[in-house]
Amino acid sequence: MATVEKNLSDYDKNQLPDASAMRIGIVVSEWNHEITSSLAKGAEDVIREAGIRDENLIVVDVPGTFELPSAAAFLLEHKGLDGVVTIGSVIRGETAHFDFVCQAASQGVKDVALKFNRPVIFGVLTDDNKQQAIDRSGGKHGNKGTEAGVACLKMVALQKSLRSSWGPGFDY
Repeated sequence: MATVEKNLSDYDKNQLPDASAMRIGIVVSEWNHEITSSLAKGAEDVIREAGIRDENLIVVDVPGTFELPSAAAFLLEHKGLDGVVTIGSVIRGETAHFDFVCQAASQGVKDVALKFNRPVIFGVLTDDNKQQAIDRSGGKHGNKGTEAGVACLKMVALQKSLRSSWGPGFDY
């Protein structure tokens, strides 16, 4: 198991990029709200810690994990964001529904990132049971939402640094 002996919330606060000029969205699945609200708080806290201005952080809820890619695309298209964190929790059940939702969400998030050429971070837990989700959303393994927030900050900073090094007028 990848998270054994690992706290997902560990990061070097001194290595966080300055988010004061960033515009970031967080899309949160309402399904498994007990889990996703903790994940969203982890992402939001680390992004705020990096200095984002209140008006540049947009948090929206969607019904479930399947809807995360669509909402990320809506935000990128209509709000001109630099990046989006998607937050969800899918817990394995007795049917193949788990597999369909997880695959659609992961592929969809990747597709949106490539279509809009912006970081779209997959902050979705795909666990076998509720205890695993609890352990990864603020429990003994930390908070995957925090990890997703850090990833978004670093990817937005990377893209901004590359864009500035390409010079004025370069349109990627």
